[in-house]
Amino acid sequence: MLLTIDIGNSNINFGLYDGDKLLFVSRLLTEIKKTEMEYAVLIHHILHLQRLDAKQIHGAIIASVVPPLTPVIREAIRLTVPDAPVLQVGPGIRTGLRICTNNPNELGADFVASSVGAIEKYPLPAAIVDLGTATKISVVDKSHTFVGCSIMPGVSISLDALSSRANLLPHISLEPPVPVIGITTVDCMKSGVILGTASMLDGMLDRYEQEMGPMATVVACGGLANAVVPFCHRKILIDDRLILDGLYSIWKKNVGTLLKGS
Repeated sequence: MLLTIDIGNSNINFGLYDGDKLLFVSRLLTEIKKTEMEYAVLIHHILHLQRLDAKQIHGAIIASVVPPLTPVIREAIRLTVPDAPVLQVGPGIRTGLRICTNNPNELGADFVASSVGAIEKYPLPAAIVDLGTATKISVVDKSHTFVGCSIMPGVSISLDALSSRANLLPHISLEPPVPVIGITTVDCMKSGVILGTASMLDGMLDRYEQEMGPMATVVACGGLANAVVPFCHRKILIDDRLILDGLYSIWKKNVGTLLKGS
């Protein structure tokens, strides 16, 4: 079994694969102050809740955009599964993705993993929308090249900024209904944040297609995809496991090298 870990700024997603089958996905809050042992205990509990034995895990792969937490999670895995090799998405790892940026080493591991996932699963060219701490749009073309991206403040960041900077605006949840024209403070904020983000995505994707031509696929991932994408006018697929599937694919591209000990 393979443990895949996506370390984001807000959440850490764990996925366990048995062959090509994803057995489960578990999400934890990203907490920088937690120790290796605390995360090891959490991983152990996750496996216990799924009635699985850590001894069945033969390897792990990490995509991280939180550098201080990466060695902590690596050590937590070592404490949980001492003999399992651990890969980290970064320079030197085989991905099958060409990166067309000024400094390919600067590209976040989440962009790499979601791009590989899109290449493996969907017709290209593909636009990938990641609705997490930041809202990101990226493009992979038919030649498996990461062409570029846009990065905007995420839904939660925008909402927190509204509530913290405007004294009369409360902290709210993002559950529907979401009216276009609100008549309460909460509904007005939902309209602006959720429908505003959905409209921004529609508009940005139009601009992307003006630059590159029609997209064969537009796919969304990230913790807030289900809150926003249903309100977009464009057809956008939601794939909650896109990054984890990308990590699984990257593992398979590197497993031969690992077995050779190089």
